[in-house]
Amino acid sequence: MAIGKGSAGVVKVAATGGSTANVGEVRSYSLDETSDTIETTKMGDTNKSYLASLKDATMTIDALWDSADAQQLIFDVGADIDFELHPEGTSAGKSYSGGGLVTAKTVSASYDGIVEASFSVQVSGAVTEAAN
Repeated sequence: MAIGKGSAGVVKVAATGGSTANVGEVRSYSLDETSDTIETTKMGDTNKSYLASLKDATMTIDALWDSADAQQLIFDVGADIDFELHPEGTSAGKSYSGGGLVTAKTVSASYDGIVEASFSVQVSGAVTEAAN
C-alpha cells in the first residue's frame, strides 16, 4: 500500500468546457461523496435493509488568497466549473474529476495574518475516478 503525502496534491479547475489548470496557493481540499439510501425492510425482518440510491458530492478548497491567480478567480459564486483532483500529484495514484456549481466563496484575514480563501462546490453529475 502506497501512502501519499498531502503536499504532492494538485487541484485543477476551469470554467466549464475550458482547459483545467492548477489552482495556486492551495493549502487543503476535500471531496466528499455520499449516497442516499432507500429502506427495504419488510414485516418479519429482524434487521433493517437498504438499497443505494442517488449519489451526491461536494468539494471544498482552502487556499492562500491570490488575486492574480486566474484559477482562483474562476470561483465566482454560481459559476459552472470543471475540476480535477490529484491527491498524489499528476503522475501517481488516482485522479477525480467532474463538474459543479460554486456555492460559496469566503475571503478572510485578520490584522496579524495572511489573506485566505475558501471555495465550496456542489458537484453536478458523477465524479469520475481514474488512474493518473
